[in-house]
Amino acid sequence: MEIFGWVIKHWVDLFQSVGIVGGLLFTGISLKIDAGVRRVQNLLKVTEHHRNIWSRLYDNPSLGRVTNTNLDLQKFPPTREEELFVQLLVLHLNSVYNAIEHGMFSPPDRLKEDIRQFFSKPIPRNVWLKVRELQDGDFVLFVDKNIS
Repeated sequence: MEIFGWVIKHWVDLFQSVGIVGGLLFTGISLKIDAGVRRVQNLLKVTEHHRNIWSRLYDNPSLGRVTNTNLDLQKFPPTREEELFVQLLVLHLNSVYNAIEHGMFSPPDRLKEDIRQFFSKPIPRNVWLKVRELQDGDFVLFVDKNIS
């Protein structure tokens, strides 16, 4: 009966405390759900940008050499359009790297293999060696580690 008496005497304080704790729990759950939604939105946006960049390759057949594995770059160096295409992909990869580092979304399962395969091709490798000096150090280490 002592507890019942205390509850009757302090019901306002008890109600406020329960409300505060409930509000904090609700806020925490909402933040967790919102973070998941933002990660999915970020992934969709990255996918959209990835598709837009690679669409250039399909819309412009002269960029087809970028994915070719057997090229003599001494005889036929990369064109300005090819270099620009690879630079756009490097910028995109840099954005993806930073988003992953900041927990904005989870990296795709085969990202490292994708990086290795792409930069093993002559034109992407050539362009990377030119533009890597202009990139952030952590990003350069990330790409170089995945290339080798």
